[in-house]
Amino acid sequence: MTTVHEHPTAAELSVWPASTTESPYGDLAVGGVPLAEVADRFGTPVYVLDEAEVRDRCRAYLNAFPDADVLYAAKAFLCRAMARWTAEEGLGLDVCSAGELELAVTTGFPAERIVLHGNAKSPRDLETALRLGVGRIVIDSPAEIARLAAAVGPDGRQKVMIRVAPGIAAGGHEKIRTGTDDQKFGLSIADGHAQYAITRILDQPQLELTGLHCHLGSQITTVKPYLVAVRRLVGLMARLYEQHGLVLPELDLGGGHGIAHRPGEPALDLTALARRVRAELAGACATAGLPVPRLIVEPGRAIAGPAGIALYRVLSVKRTGDHVFVAVDGGMSDNPRPALYGVRYAPRLTGRTGTAERARVTVVGRHCEAGDVLAADAELPADVRPGDLLAVPVAGAYQLSMASGYNLVGRPPLVAVRNGHARLLIRRESLADLRSRDVGL
Repeated sequence: MTTVHEHPTAAELSVWPASTTESPYGDLAVGGVPLAEVADRFGTPVYVLDEAEVRDRCRAYLNAFPDADVLYAAKAFLCRAMARWTAEEGLGLDVCSAGELELAVTTGFPAERIVLHGNAKSPRDLETALRLGVGRIVIDSPAEIARLAAAVGPDGRQKVMIRVAPGIAAGGHEKIRTGTDDQKFGLSIADGHAQYAITRILDQPQLELTGLHCHLGSQITTVKPYLVAVRRLVGLMARLYEQHGLVLPELDLGGGHGIAHRPGEPALDLTALARRVRAELAGACATAGLPVPRLIVEPGRAIAGPAGIALYRVLSVKRTGDHVFVAVDGGMSDNPRPALYGVRYAPRLTGRTGTAERARVTVVGRHCEAGDVLAADAELPADVRPGDLLAVPVAGAYQLSMASGYNLVGRPPLVAVRNGHARLLIRRESLADLRSRDVGL
């Protein structure tokens, strides 16, 4: 075991919600609510979402992109409260299934402010989008064109965008890079498939093409890939104008804005992104002799991720050779991202101070997989023991939204905190919930 003789510093809270405070006794509070109280009241594992942090991040995007449409990417995490908060803050919504769409609309989210995309939309997805009056449908393959036109009907009209692959490799892991020509999303500019699909869309009077869409990937921490994407998409827009006299009014650059999961990690500079993308877009359009289209951006993780905290109880501490394994009561069923993408987190002990000495440990989950590791090389007090409470920051995106029923442990609840109050948004999944779906014998 490697022991680190360092006390926790204020820098460790840099990836936590702005409302986070720490008492002299080691108690962390978020939104004015001690995390230990949340764990005692709602049990563990439990997820905590800071409402004020979500709203502040929505406003930061609107301030950075005052002349653009900002759509929250629901796949990062969606519940009825999240839909309401983002709607109240003036954001649109980006969904990729009938389930996400119906949850948002039945919560009161205006359908005209919603964009539906996905590489393989089901008939139900398209039927639901048309029935509810979704604002845009992003076409992702040639096969969707005729299917969508037929579903709209001869007297209908639906605004659509087309997702193109600009041939740009960007993102924090090969599994989340979606702007290249060799993956399942979009239509390539380089091989002409995007241009061909656009010609087919223009032949369908039921479909109104409003713009181009691209999404480069996830966890992008530099501005350059977005600038390259702007140049390539404006180049395509220029060719469309030359060939068809077509002037597209919208350009959607997707999201993928990287955030730090641990102190010291890089994150995308939102202010620099907005300033340089707007300048690049204006310059490229001026060179091409085109009017500047309305920009659309789709942040998901950058809004939800830093607003969430996961709380776990330590179940056991096992020393094996030079390794210390700290096992908790959750794991890959509520957070598969370390196993999928190698994401690293920085858990903190809360509820007591612990010793001054800190040890490097591996925080593991309770599931029957060797890959069920929540945090490798984590620094925790050397006296960490069963019953301790661990808090993991930056847990608001792609954790509960990707949670599974593995080992039938049930998915954790979600609690919102704000101004000293905690309220349950999503209850814990019970054995009765799991049993109710098991209808055969």
